[in-house]
Amino acid sequence: RFQVMPSVFWLGSSDAFLEGLCLAGMGLSLLVLAGISPMPALVLLWFFYLSFLGGGNVFMAFQWDTLLLETGFLAIFLAPGGIRPRLSSEAKPSTLILFLYRLLLFKVIFSSGMVKLLSGDETWRNLTALMFHYETQPLTTWVGWYVHQLPGWFQKFSVLGVFAIQLLVPFLIFAPGRLKWLACFLLSFLQILIMLTGNYCFFNLLTLALCLFLLDDATFKKLIPWFAEISATGVGRKRESQFKQFLVSAVAVIIIFITFTIQLLPLAIRDIDYPNPILSLYEEVRPFRLVNNYGLFAVMTTSRPEIILEGSDDFKTWKEYAFKWKPGDLNRAPGFVAPHQPRLDWQMWFA
Repeated sequence: RFQVMPSVFWLGSSDAFLEGLCLAGMGLSLLVLAGISPMPALVLLWFFYLSFLGGGNVFMAFQWDTLLLETGFLAIFLAPGGIRPRLSSEAKPSTLILFLYRLLLFKVIFSSGMVKLLSGDETWRNLTALMFHYETQPLTTWVGWYVHQLPGWFQKFSVLGVFAIQLLVPFLIFAPGRLKWLACFLLSFLQILIMLTGNYCFFNLLTLALCLFLLDDATFKKLIPWFAEISATGVGRKRESQFKQFLVSAVAVIIIFITFTIQLLPLAIRDIDYPNPILSLYEEVRPFRLVNNYGLFAVMTTSRPEIILEGSDDFKTWKEYAFKWKPGDLNRAPGFVAPHQPRLDWQMWFA
């Protein structure tokens, strides 16, 4: 059962156990921020969140949850070892891990563009998708309301911009020099616009964090003056242990192979008949959420039917239950709630 659903909740599932694991996750996060035992703390954080994702079922079945797990797993190999590591004397980050982070960013962005084209949805093909998106998305913001009022030509131009950023810019992730900077700027620009017009939990913040892997220390020193002080002593005095190098290489081979064969190749070639060994490998890895599929809003929602829940104390007078964040009361402007996600509000949108 652990292989089918790897989870710490096989040991217990009481309220106290659930709340204790949440508190443990907060404590481990503080240890990582303080630079205390970052690698062991990240291992536990990844496994704890994997447990919540399995136990939460549809309430945790969102792409940002799997992206957090995939990003967090790579962070285990990015972080230095030891109880109180000093960055000035630690080994440089593995080139393979940096590549895997850039590959993950490429997959997230490029897949989001390709699913829109491959879905056959007419609103994406005739460039009208954003005429509906801002008012039919799950949790819009008041900024989204204003953007929805912009003229049709601007909405169509915006769709072209989305396609350009999601389908062309990702290839600059692997380009040399300043082309990476351009990719970082354009991808970050899109994520900030999405954050302003809609609430998508920590998805955009996490994607912005991935964009940082397109910059180097020299760039950070120019952009952030105080970064020069903390990085002045330099890194790279140590060499990674042979065991860690072997582990990183093994993980990289599996992730790169599955990413290209199972996830990216089908975007170009449909109905691939995979050999059994490849499918078996993917089935073994899938429960751990190490390699995941991405792609939001493949089919645009063009109307917004709502389910209204009502309750009564006397079976005569019925009153509507108001959701805290989902659009409802016309006298209340939609607000900002991300990076928190009111998951019940989201499930009612799906319903």
